[in-house]
Amino acid sequence: MAKQTIEALVEGGKASAAPPLGPALGPLGVNIGQVINDINKKTVNFKGMQVPVKVEVDTESKEYEIRVGTPPASSLIKKEAGVEKGSGNPLQDKIADLRIEQIIKIAKMKEDNLFGKTLKDRIKEIIGTCNSMGILVEGKPGKDAIAEVNSGAFDEEIKSEKTELSDEELKELEVEKFRLAEEAVKRRDEFLNKGKAIVSGLTGKPRGEIKTKLAQAGIPNLIIEELLPQETPAGAVPAAGAKPAAEAKK
Repeated sequence: MAKQTIEALVEGGKASAAPPLGPALGPLGVNIGQVINDINKKTVNFKGMQVPVKVEVDTESKEYEIRVGTPPASSLIKKEAGVEKGSGNPLQDKIADLRIEQIIKIAKMKEDNLFGKTLKDRIKEIIGTCNSMGILVEGKPGKDAIAEVNSGAFDEEIKSEKTELSDEELKELEVEKFRLAEEAVKRRDEFLNKGKAIVSGLTGKPRGEIKTKLAQAGIPNLIIEELLPQETPAGAVPAAGAKPAAEAKK
């Protein structure tokens, strides 16, 4: 039983008989139109994304099997949330909010790559990834959202496998994302001002001592690195009036 595998990168739900698939499938004697149709059915949830596809053909029986690779869950989450990257400080700075329908959609798309045996279990896995990226689910952090899933709050949506949102719901999420961004900027400014006051009061102190004081004050690590005085190479004399990195950038 001879088998041949065709690999291609296609846009979700928009594969066609044009190159590279058509010319590669033609010599194998399969129904090209049917194969393309099956690929589009399997990739329809990946609209707007490039998806790796493998078509394994039995050259004698003309039977075939389609395998669809999937992007990482984090990539699918970013696409649904409309963000380019996760939060640099996910415990405090939330960058977006997703509805349970979007979580269900991602869980279904990744079902072959997740550990959960049921859709509900896989949904909780995706919520956990959202939490690590600073993305809320139904307006709540991951722990609270998972508790709601466990309580049965979303059983109806999970049972119906609802994955689409209305235009109004999508607009509401955009408004919420803008609000979260404003809050993050405000919180960053507060941390910067607080941190600068601490650094100013510790002028001349060792860098390690300043870093400890900033951490004890609850300043996030990313901001601490901005505020810390630049390290002086061994044997070098600090320049007069040397300033923290955050001020030097201005």
